[in-house]
Amino acid sequence: MGKTVLAIEGEDFVINGKKTYSEITGTYPNVHGLLMNARFVQGVFDDKADRARFNRFGRNFDPDRNTDDLIAALPEWYDAGLRAFTIGFQGGGPCFTIMNSTIDNNPFSEDGKYLDPSYASRMDRLIRAADEIGMVVIVSYFYTGQTPRLKDGKVVLNAVRTASRFLKDGGYTNVIIEVCNEHNIAHEHPLIASSEGMVALMEIARAESGGMPVGCSGLGRYINEEVCKESDVILIHGNWLSRQEYLNHIRQVKAWAPGKPVVCNEDSQDISKLEVSLRARTSWGYYNNLTKQEVPANWGITRGEDQFFAQRMAEGLGIARSEIPVEEQYYLQGFEPEMEYEGKRWIRLASLYPERVDYVEFYRNGELFFTCYDKPFYVNYIKNWQMDAIESSHEDQVWEAVIYLVDGKILKRTNIPE
Repeated sequence: MGKTVLAIEGEDFVINGKKTYSEITGTYPNVHGLLMNARFVQGVFDDKADRARFNRFGRNFDPDRNTDDLIAALPEWYDAGLRAFTIGFQGGGPCFTIMNSTIDNNPFSEDGKYLDPSYASRMDRLIRAADEIGMVVIVSYFYTGQTPRLKDGKVVLNAVRTASRFLKDGGYTNVIIEVCNEHNIAHEHPLIASSEGMVALMEIARAESGGMPVGCSGLGRYINEEVCKESDVILIHGNWLSRQEYLNHIRQVKAWAPGKPVVCNEDSQDISKLEVSLRARTSWGYYNNLTKQEVPANWGITRGEDQFFAQRMAEGLGIARSEIPVEEQYYLQGFEPEMEYEGKRWIRLASLYPERVDYVEFYRNGELFFTCYDKPFYVNYIKNWQMDAIESSHEDQVWEAVIYLVDGKILKRTNIPE
């Protein structure tokens, strides 16, 4: 038995006999039993097709070092209140740079009966490291960008059994299973994409793992009654959704399957939705593709969005943390020297309290380039988790964000080319 023993009591998560966060003096009673989490799905990532192309962002990629770097970052996140993170056997898409269809990040053998030993070793190290410090790992089996590598339904069934037996044999006591990330878009496999098939796969995963709690997520706009009722942990995604739509999802899944914990394990950098989750007494999951899913990820709490999420999480839980000065609560993000890729940058206005912002005007070399009204405040906003890049260089362009607050104040943030 591990050091971190997870149990579920009604809607509450319990670790070592105590509701989560109840052991921390000063935390709010209404958050006890929640499981604040983040999407760290690339923690066991590799690419058999072309590993060298991930030598970027000022670092060379090595799969073992990638795992070790995440392990080293976990205590910092734990101190801010993070109690769980999602890791994917098939990772996730680096949606802004490299097409996932060109990546081979699949640890399952051709028949689905075996795990690549290197993936298994990295997953084991991560789960045990989390166990040492009191964290839960949401282990995701399938990612829709990689499921085409499973040739048919038989391989899918075998892979579920293989991954589940791996977890059982590991003797882990700090694991939640997510059978598939956004299962409803795995159209090449009806067994995964259909609710009926997923219910069967979840039952297999629960049995083969020795009774570990099981859930499955759908695309942000998707929830399903059958899947909710079969889940031990109802996993939802908040990306694509406004705050109201997100709350409506929470209300609906609770009505379908009352008395079960609801965990969002993927949303966006829009940390205003963290507040929606807390008020609805559900758990929220931070998703930042640009700092945490583009390989090689920087697993620490980086300046701007990561920093603001950690602060808001601690604040919402009642964990004491040094305040961020007012002048540092808005950050023009995307100009970090290492975050350029093939002459492209992803520019946005990170804010500690995005709900206090009405809209943002972005100026390039003194001319209005883009106006963004929706959170998070991206240049070339597409969805709340997606944006288009700017063909840009840090050296020859001056960008300014003019921030119009809901209280009428106007602030400015400018990048200063070096």
